Amino acid sequence: MTTESPTLVLVHGAWHGAWTWDELIPLLGEWPVVAVELPTLGDPAAGLAEDAAAVRAAVTAVDGPVVVVAHSYGGVVVTEALAGLPNVAHILYLAAFVLDVGDSLVAAAGGDGSPPWWEVGEDGLVRVTGAAEVFYNDLPAERAQAAVARLRPQALRPFLDELTAAAWREVPTSYLVTTEDNAIPAFVQRQFARRCGSVSELGASHSPFLSRPDQVAELIRQIAK
Repeated sequence: MTTESPTLVLVHGAWHGAWTWDELIPLLGEWPVVAVELPTLGDPAAGLAEDAAAVRAAVTAVDGPVVVVAHSYGGVVVTEALAGLPNVAHILYLAAFVLDVGDSLVAAAGGDGSPPWWEVGEDGLVRVTGAAEVFYNDLPAERAQAAVARLRPQALRPFLDELTAAAWREVPTSYLVTTEDNAIPAFVQRQFARRCGSVSELGASHSPFLSRPDQVAELIRQIAK
């Protein structure tokens, strides 16, 4: 078992970007941090394979152990991307999808249509209606609207792509359930969490990196140590 300090690789969810982690990163000053920007933001031609390649490149560029933190759709990406990478020490799924080989995000969500807050455009991009209530329901209105203003259209394609690998089958994992979540209900998260080695719960919205950054940082620190 290595005693080398890990690098933290942070993977945002759909519609968000690397900015997702801006309030969290200063609380993780003890460890080097890499925040990945996923290519399916704003690009309808990009799919799960492109996102997985971006994460895989970020992880393989690190000379040493890596702890990966994945939020929401980012869980789909890291599950696909990290299989077979020997330097991945741990995955923390943060209110995230934990899917198996052959699954897709849409199929895991029921496969009978998109959530009512998805606005699927003819351009192959998905936008969110009522994002403040979906993602940031425990933030003050002004902060929630500031976050909404930073959201970008998300390619639909990766939501339909099926996984070809499942890294959680070979890498130690943890799951953080956000119990006040309006995007992925807590009962759904708990089903995903059954695939993980340890489970924590936090009374927070879908975006605890904004509303409860201290608690999320403490969990990450515990894992990194």
